[in-house]
Amino acid sequence: MMDGSIPMENGTVSSEHDGSALIFLGTGCSSAVPNAMCLIQRSDSPCYVCSQSLSIPPERNPNYRGNTSLLIDYCQSDGKHKYIQIDVGKTFREQVLRWFTLHKIPQVDSIILTHEHADAVLGLDDIRSVQPFSPTNDIEPTPIFVSQYAMDSLAVKFPYLVQKKLKEGQEVRRVAQLDWRIIEEDCEKPFVASDLSFTPLPVMHGEDYVCLGFLFGEKSRVAYISDVSRFPPNTEHVISKSGGGQLDLLILDTLYKTGSHNTHLCFPQTLDTIKRLCPKRALLIGMTHEFDHHKDNEYLEEWSKREGIPVKLAHDGLRVPIDL
Repeated sequence: MMDGSIPMENGTVSSEHDGSALIFLGTGCSSAVPNAMCLIQRSDSPCYVCSQSLSIPPERNPNYRGNTSLLIDYCQSDGKHKYIQIDVGKTFREQVLRWFTLHKIPQVDSIILTHEHADAVLGLDDIRSVQPFSPTNDIEPTPIFVSQYAMDSLAVKFPYLVQKKLKEGQEVRRVAQLDWRIIEEDCEKPFVASDLSFTPLPVMHGEDYVCLGFLFGEKSRVAYISDVSRFPPNTEHVISKSGGGQLDLLILDTLYKTGSHNTHLCFPQTLDTIKRLCPKRALLIGMTHEFDHHKDNEYLEEWSKREGIPVKLAHDGLRVPIDL
């Protein structure tokens, strides 16, 4: 297993899984990796990262990346676990089949959405696959935390998931049962999901759009920011060492290996941001097929020694034990 945990003969997992952990369900861009265009177009020099996916199974290939998504396995003081899902994108069903089974995740207790773009929400219909079966939808709905802007958009995208009551004569159809809860795009207005407190971190995802990252954890301060091109001053203050206090872990967007992009940080800007925020360590997500996991982590190892901040590319299936 990728995090070094050891499957036991009876099918349970070793005591290494007793505490809290972060499980990276997806670490790729919206189009995911491999990039389909690389595989369907003939080329004399095929893309190595995408071609590799044809010969190496995803569970052994850290360059195989689904849409960005994080599962928080929150172990409470009484030893009970709550499972908090951040984003459910286009690859959510595959992530459940691949990584929920590997890490023995039995359910999702609550959902948090960063924004309402396809790579964050198009798996919402598949939430029913991690809920108890009921042909009449007679189950407890899963709390889902969204901004008002995202809620308004999702009511159009998924009216049957938002609808409170059936209209006269409308047939009952089995769909995901969700308890929609509005959160503010404000660092000063935290909320609680499955007994864990989250602080919204509004960031610019292009200059015309606000996306949310999230700060969570009391014993360890973790910031998850998957879609960002610029940090507003208030948000940067909350998560910087010179402002609200040093992060134990920063999980941050990096789209392309070189250059810049109008709606995402790219590798050069991501590393500059890490130096500015100065977390104790950082893991990078949102990568396109330009990134080769092993080669670029070799570069990051040298960068980390030089700058004094450990930084690595994350990969799908990665489990990071952490005290929350």
